[in-house]
Amino acid sequence: MIAAQQRKAVFLLHQEGMGVRELSRRLGLSRKAVRRIIATKGEWPSGKRRDKHALDPELLRRLYDECSGWIQRVHEKLAEEHHVTVPYPTLTRTLRALGISTPREQRCARVPDEPGAEMQHDTSPYPIQLGNQRARLIASLLYLRYSKRRYLKFYRVFNRFKMKGFFHEALTFWGYAAHDCIIDNTNLARLRGTGSDAVIVPEM
Repeated sequence: MIAAQQRKAVFLLHQEGMGVRELSRRLGLSRKAVRRIIATKGEWPSGKRRDKHALDPELLRRLYDECSGWIQRVHEKLAEEHHVTVPYPTLTRTLRALGISTPREQRCARVPDEPGAEMQHDTSPYPIQLGNQRARLIASLLYLRYSKRRYLKFYRVFNRFKMKGFFHEALTFWGYAAHDCIIDNTNLARLRGTGSDAVIVPEM
């Protein structure tokens, strides 16, 4: 998906006289995508997006309740227990559209955090431009939930060995490890099973 700011930049540069080929080369977009953006004057195309994946609303509601609103677990259980493979952004968009993951309005939300009691590990992909080629880096982030103290490192490839090394570096640097750790990329740490029956890889 091309960001709104990038779409506007393409259209404005084209108005200033930059050609399709040059726009494609500088911004790392296909010429077809550049022409489509110019045709829509940098705006989002009209019409609703059609998802190729049909998801059962009742199944999603049941899994969402079983996973206590943890969408990552819903995504995993769909694949593991129901053999339904769907892109994660499609799942989150569908849950919002059905009103399943829409938070209820409330005056405030209070989460009881204790200093140093819990840390969380997240991984996120980051597309970057390296010369004339587009590449993807994996950002590995460990942070303490209470103080938001962070340890961040980027990888070209992130697997279980890299994950183990990252934790060793981060906890050695801090000189401290929280009692609980929430991990978003559970497939790298889990040997088998799901939920409370999950068995973590011994080395992790």
